[in-house]
Amino acid sequence: MNRYINLPIFTNDSGKRYKAGARYPFIPYKNSDFYLICQKGDRYDLYANEYYNDPSLWWIIIAANPRFETNSIYPPQGEQIRIPSEISDIILEYNIINQ
Repeated sequence: MNRYINLPIFTNDSGKRYKAGARYPFIPYKNSDFYLICQKGDRYDLYANEYYNDPSLWWIIIAANPRFETNSIYPPQGEQIRIPSEISDIILEYNIINQ
């Protein structure tokens, strides 16, 4: 999934083009969500590949855990994170708010 494909393109005063930043949906808790304790060497993209068979969906896991830094591919070691189990509605809402 190319999550940047639908983002609008802007031009600044000097003529340089750039894409708008992505906005992420609120991800509600569900009883079917997975929880795990992060180990050394774990990465969000590896979790996405394991749980969703698509490493590009790492952003869903980060968005579901807003209390952690979002500028790293490594989840905090020793912390519990939530991995949403049902992602079709999350992807749909992402596409709607980023049109």
